[in-house]
Amino acid sequence: MGLFQSFNISASGMTAERFRIDTIAQNIANINTTRTEDGEPYRRKIVTFQERDVTPFSTYYSSSRARLVGNGVKVTSVKDDMSTDFVMTYDPAHPDADENGYVRYPNVNTVTEMTNLIDATRAYQANTTAFDASKKMVQAAISINQ
Repeated sequence: MGLFQSFNISASGMTAERFRIDTIAQNIANINTTRTEDGEPYRRKIVTFQERDVTPFSTYYSSSRARLVGNGVKVTSVKDDMSTDFVMTYDPAHPDADENGYVRYPNVNTVTEMTNLIDATRAYQANTTAFDASKKMVQAAISINQ
C-alpha cells in the first residue's frame, strides 16, 4: 500500500458522502415542488455508491497478495425514486390541483431524508477520523526518521 493511498481512500469516501448530503439537501428543498419542467412533481433522488476499481474475487487466491488493497468509493448513479408514490393532498385551491381537488406532492419523506442525512454525516465523520489517523501515522514515521 502506498504512502498516500489511505489518504485517497478516505478522501474518496468524504467526496462521495458530501455528494450524498448535497442530494439529500436537494430532496428536502424540493419537498413542496408540485411542478417541474416536465409538468410532474419533483421526484426524490437516490445516490448509489460502488467500490472504485473493483478487485476481482479470483485475485484474492493468487500469489500476488501484496497488491490487494482498498480502492476507495465512487458515485455510480443518481436515480429518481420510482418505487414510492407521490403524496396526494386535498387542496382544491392549489393551482396544480386535479379535477377532484387533489394535488400530487413529491415522494420526499422528511423523516427518511433526515435519517439518511444523519447516516451520511456519520460516514463523512468516520472518513475524516480515518484520514486523521493516517496523517498521524505518517507524522510519527517522519519523526522517527529525525
